[in-house]
Amino acid sequence: MFHSSTEEVSTGGNYSKCGHTLATSPVDRSGLNETTSYGPPSTSSDFCHQSADESSTNSGHGPALPRMTSGQFHHSITTGRTNPILLTTTSDSSSFHSHGGTPRFRRTPVSAGATGIHYAHTPLTDHTVTSSSSANATSAASVIVAVVEGRGLARGEIGMASLNLKCPDLVLCQFADTGTYAKVITKLHILVPLEILMPDTASEKGKGTKLFNLITENLPAVAFTAIQRKYFNERKGLEYIRQLCAPEFGTVLMEVQAKYYCLAAAAALLKYLEFIQNSVYAAKSLKVSFKGSEQTTMIDSASATNLELVVNNRDHRSDHSLLGVLNHTKTPGGARRLRSNILEPLVDVDTINIRLDAVQELLQDEELFFGLRNAIGHFLDIDQLLSVLVQVQKQETVQVAEAKITHVIQLKHTLDLVPRLRVVLKNCSTALLKAYSTSLEDNRFDLILEQIKTIINDDTTYLKGSLNMRIQKCYAVRPNVNEFLDIARRAYTEIVDDIAGLVNQMGEKYGFPMRTSFSTARGFFIQMKLEGLVLPEGKLPSEFIKVTKHKNNYGFITADLMKMNDRCNEALREIFHISYVVICQLLSTIHEHIHCLYKLSDAVSMLDMLLSLANACTISDYVRPEFTDTLAIKQGRHPILERIAGQQPVSNNSYISEGSNFVIVTGPNMSGKSTYLKQVALCQIMAQIGSFVPADYASFRVADQIFTRIGVDDDFETNSSTFMLEMKEISYIIHNVSDRSLIIIDELGRGTSAEEGIGICHSVCEFLLGLKAFTLFATHFLELCQLESLYPNVENQHMEVQHTRSSGTGAECVVYTYLLTRGCSEERHYGLRAAEMTALPSGLIQEAKIIASHVIQQLLAKHRSDPETQRQRAVYHLATRLLQAARNSKLDPDSLRMYLKGLKKQYEAELQAAGQPASMDTTD
Repeated sequence: MFHSSTEEVSTGGNYSKCGHTLATSPVDRSGLNETTSYGPPSTSSDFCHQSADESSTNSGHGPALPRMTSGQFHHSITTGRTNPILLTTTSDSSSFHSHGGTPRFRRTPVSAGATGIHYAHTPLTDHTVTSSSSANATSAASVIVAVVEGRGLARGEIGMASLNLKCPDLVLCQFADTGTYAKVITKLHILVPLEILMPDTASEKGKGTKLFNLITENLPAVAFTAIQRKYFNERKGLEYIRQLCAPEFGTVLMEVQAKYYCLAAAAALLKYLEFIQNSVYAAKSLKVSFKGSEQTTMIDSASATNLELVVNNRDHRSDHSLLGVLNHTKTPGGARRLRSNILEPLVDVDTINIRLDAVQELLQDEELFFGLRNAIGHFLDIDQLLSVLVQVQKQETVQVAEAKITHVIQLKHTLDLVPRLRVVLKNCSTALLKAYSTSLEDNRFDLILEQIKTIINDDTTYLKGSLNMRIQKCYAVRPNVNEFLDIARRAYTEIVDDIAGLVNQMGEKYGFPMRTSFSTARGFFIQMKLEGLVLPEGKLPSEFIKVTKHKNNYGFITADLMKMNDRCNEALREIFHISYVVICQLLSTIHEHIHCLYKLSDAVSMLDMLLSLANACTISDYVRPEFTDTLAIKQGRHPILERIAGQQPVSNNSYISEGSNFVIVTGPNMSGKSTYLKQVALCQIMAQIGSFVPADYASFRVADQIFTRIGVDDDFETNSSTFMLEMKEISYIIHNVSDRSLIIIDELGRGTSAEEGIGICHSVCEFLLGLKAFTLFATHFLELCQLESLYPNVENQHMEVQHTRSSGTGAECVVYTYLLTRGCSEERHYGLRAAEMTALPSGLIQEAKIIASHVIQQLLAKHRSDPETQRQRAVYHLATRLLQAARNSKLDPDSLRMYLKGLKKQYEAELQAAGQPASMDTTD
């Protein structure tokens, strides 16, 4: 028989292990090593690592960890040597989220002290699948990650396993190449973990490994739990995957059987999830995937923040981010997929083009676009639904029973939508949409739905509203399926009728307009609205208790109504109990086919994302990008700025190729340099996720990494100056950059003296010039412009400004055009012009102008390059352009001939400028 998770339970024993105080019930004493669990037998004392303080007070291993219900679970936090503080569930939302009476605790930040680690427990999962706004779908952390690093000669080889509590998708990663630590930290920032598990040896005696220290430094607010190293067992990890992996994803075994560290992480993660959730995943039910770091573009967390990819830096609630611009999704799964793609863009050109084809078809076929959008909008969170369907609960409670009934109703609702989606996709023409159309033809969807309809009423569906769903759950199972269920429902109906009769009697007795209302917290209660009526003696009759008032609306109950509510709840518990038994039998028959929902989840989330990308094109004027070995954007615009302004901002052209892969951008403050640099990076990311971009024409070279170094302030928390932060970021870029990276550097070297700043900038530029990476370098140091005369692959560009004089005062004014123009900025003393607007004495400013003019004249004298260097530069430019034409040209013979003639004229013009004969030199 069930017992409620909210009822009071007598304490059978207390065990203080792993920083938790466990209150156990005599009814439930099954241990962690019971036969239904996977992996090695264990006790609570040896599963979680103890600090020195804990081990001194808890000697020995003690009994096996008892199983707990949600109502029996209490969370404790150990602070130093003080006694544990017992936390009980309250209605304070800052402590936990409550759904159906089951508490969901928020994480408590943990710290590594001198004696070890203080632990915070992960909440029990209590999934309620909803169709909530997709904008909030990614806000709550629900991912648990296990990380393990090799030792000795294998140091630097790192395995990672992650599983989202709301989505049964076990993701395995292994890192062993250049920049391993950076890639791990980046991956963790993308996952936004709720908790990180590591071996206890990673932080022995407070001396953490390099990986442990990096993780705790970069993710200080994430809870950390140390697990004994023996649970990171690659053999057990492979056994887990063989037992749990759904047949559709069986090929992953071939990929991971030699990936020992990610298998070890998977073993510890799955054992820990069983430990904290009081449930196991059913056999052959999980989606298991292996993702190598080379499959996507790496964008570190600092770059994601600088570019405002998913969060606006000024206001975290604002949608003025790239995710906010592109997110028009209708489902939580679609929003999660879009966020993941923005943070990890694709690198495979064929896959990107297949997506672009699908987006283009959606834009060209209006009927398909609107039909698909209407069909997708009715789907719930299929990932979250799958997560609860594939778990086998080890403790039966009223809440478990009620939730299981809800999940089956949601499953029926979801499968009812599949035929409609099939019809919409029937006539699509592009490869990706056809593939999803074919996957939806799987007859297992129909088979599951038919089996569900043998037990569940045809008119049962998912509805919003607590009373609506209560009625749906109560009458979900068909009549005559179970005789005792029919009797219990008749009893419930009679009680509800009695409640309605009682409320009518009260209305007649007192002459007030009363009606019956319902809420999850109060049950049935009486609601009354006074319009033009006066209460006798200005107050309600004394038999009305628990009165609430809002303006003229009153809510209250009576003692008789309280008793009827108790009887009603008792009848409802009986209905849920019997329905649960029937539904469990149903699920056992359809369980072997349930993993086909992974196909549906993948299809719905991808279609939702593609619709969102197409929708963004209808709002703004976007163009389909091409992929070549050149970055060329005609009249490109900043996508976020376009959303903020509500109109098209100033557009600019961009051109970077192997022949001119290093662009130096100069210009006054506020002229638009930073905005332009971010614009290029954002357009690159949009193109690589399969989106159209805000431009008239766009061509990109696929970037395997995107780095940004953008101006920052001092960091008081880490006692780091602006200059030290700059050096850390540049050091990170230099150690991880590749020939196919895109690098954005804005204002380097401003945190130290001008001489040192110029020296650092010059040396960094020369290092990057030796690579084939595409680099945009914005600076105020005009001295760097002379690099163009030394290196043929450097190009100077500047943000143009105009000067006007006021007709009244004659004062000179600067007008920002925000237009990018070839050449070095000719603006001089723009800092002094800004100073003129302040209260500085005019004589002081005039003297500063004279000194600055002398310095600039000396620099200009050194800036001129000799004719031979200019000739070599012209030859280099011609060679790279010819090579580019040979690789990428799709011109017809006549157009190609015209293009080559244009190259010849351009080459001869450059030779003339260098004082050389204006003829083609075939010897070069």
